[in-house]
Amino acid sequence: MLIDSHCHLDFPDFGEEVGDVVARAHAAGVGLMVTISTKVSEFDRVRAVAERFPHVFCTVGIHPHEAASEPETDTATLVEMAKHPKVVGIGETGLDYYYEHSPRAAQQRNFRAHIAAARETGLPLVVHTRDADADTAQILDEETGKGAFPGLLHCFSSSTQLAEKALELGLYISLSGILTFKTADELRATAAQVPLDRLLVETDAPYLAPVPKRGKRNEPAFVVHTAAKLAEVKGVTTAQLAETTTENFLRLFSRVPREAVLRP
Repeated sequence: MLIDSHCHLDFPDFGEEVGDVVARAHAAGVGLMVTISTKVSEFDRVRAVAERFPHVFCTVGIHPHEAASEPETDTATLVEMAKHPKVVGIGETGLDYYYEHSPRAAQQRNFRAHIAAARETGLPLVVHTRDADADTAQILDEETGKGAFPGLLHCFSSSTQLAEKALELGLYISLSGILTFKTADELRATAAQVPLDRLLVETDAPYLAPVPKRGKRNEPAFVVHTAAKLAEVKGVTTAQLAETTTENFLRLFSRVPREAVLRP
């Protein structure tokens, strides 16, 4: 079974369909999903989805787009919220200089607070980065110097250099439907260089539906297409890819019980 390590099942795009979406994912061979927090002010909604389904877990955090609009959240608050047994990660957090919906300084403060929470809880940090490779690498490097923490770069579409820095720091790389896009030759070349035991797959649903579903609302069932492309890039079977990425996920997201993954 595959694991969709990053989706947003609480988003209004799914609405009353969320039960059907989860059922379709299971039917497609997706044994577990992580629904990702983007606002602590809406964390109750994220947590409610995770509580509703035995094979759905969640994170707590503030997306960089929301760093200025959300209440400034300190590490202690994140740590307290992460005590819920369905919370298995911190984030998503990071830096997004493409849209600049929040000032860079606010994004960076938010990022460091989340890193400290990941370090304190031992839960993996879910990092969003776009057009901010240098600052992302610098902050991750500086914060690792204060003490190691687990984590991953989600929906990876950045440079090979950032991937190498993340791997050097012990982080994982998660790939989305972007890997299947016709224009993603550079990303596929980078993915080919990442060790298989450091890779995860995700949808980032409802966004970034992979080929052949591009243009449609994305959902966790579609992660099978990204996994198939990644297996092709890595020169392994889809079964091997599923087994390895699931093991990688369980190693990184260590709070998730192995028996929580739905089996065929």
